[in-house]
Amino acid sequence: MSVQPQTPAEVQEAVREHERLRPRGGGSKPCLSAAPEGVTALDLSALTGVREYEPGEFVFTALAATPVAEVERMLAAHGQVMPFDPLWVERGATLGGVIAANTAGPGRYHYGGVRDFVIGVRFVDGQGNLVRGGGKVVKNAAGFDFPKLMVGSLGRLGILVECSFKVFPAPPAFASLQAVFADLGAALKALGWLTASQFDLEALDLEVGEAVTSALWLRIGGPADVLPQRLDRMREFLGREAVGFRTLDGEEEAAYWRRQREMAWAPVGLPLLKVPLTPDRILALEARLPVAAHRRYSVGGNVAWVVWPSSGETIDAELKALGLAGMQFHGASAEPLLGAATGAVFYQRVKTALDPMNRLA
Repeated sequence: MSVQPQTPAEVQEAVREHERLRPRGGGSKPCLSAAPEGVTALDLSALTGVREYEPGEFVFTALAATPVAEVERMLAAHGQVMPFDPLWVERGATLGGVIAANTAGPGRYHYGGVRDFVIGVRFVDGQGNLVRGGGKVVKNAAGFDFPKLMVGSLGRLGILVECSFKVFPAPPAFASLQAVFADLGAALKALGWLTASQFDLEALDLEVGEAVTSALWLRIGGPADVLPQRLDRMREFLGREAVGFRTLDGEEEAAYWRRQREMAWAPVGLPLLKVPLTPDRILALEARLPVAAHRRYSVGGNVAWVVWPSSGETIDAELKALGLAGMQFHGASAEPLLGAATGAVFYQRVKTALDPMNRLA
């Protein structure tokens, strides 16, 4: 069963009238939005449109199902961006989905994640109440921090109907450097050097795959005339370990990072997981990955994106053995949260307060 409210008031009515609901926006993360048996699908796709945008204030407010692609076009006309790189924009990702699933991309390394940019929300709680948190200006600290609470909530604490974000000016130009290493150990050593260095990096990803043994991808931004000199300094810095370099700029460079934002490297149809970790745990995870696994480490090695070609039970067990938690975005999964449980006590307290009848699945 599915219902499609046209307004926030109709979302309230739907919550009051149905025993169990799961919200769906653009459908770009099917494991999170597919309604299981006995749960009503709440199609929010009609709740779209930018309500307010003040380029001079670097903030905007929009309904939650507004496609990120629409917002990015609007911002680009004023030289502005959502610098944390929302994921799956070309697949139809929405603003509410970005918040609920906490999907930040490579730009999180430099700018921070979704929590650092969402400044206001309106949501419907499990009793059908319309709740506002935060505001439409950057400096707003009154009351409980509902905007941050909604980040990563998967729609289980409240159904987002409107959100406000701050944005940043776009750098005038970008360039990227691929540094290739003979083995993963050498790449991890260089990763440690870079995170402790003074280099001003827009993104720092670690690639482990068939094409190269291991490679670091470094992205920088700024005036175009100074980027070559900055790349030269990075090549010199990494020359002790790297066995080869490749430079990207212009449209080729932009296209490369768009592919990463869309997870174009991940085979379609297999389980795709996000696993938060720290760089010193990468080798332990690598030791437990199936031979056929595809993976990429983003945000300076603090997020693993893994295509795990095995059953959900196997994935769950392996992550628990490592003490890691994972969230599955693509592939068949009745429960997208896998591995070690984190923050369960706090979550249950908030869940009880906002959704005492457990209507939000």
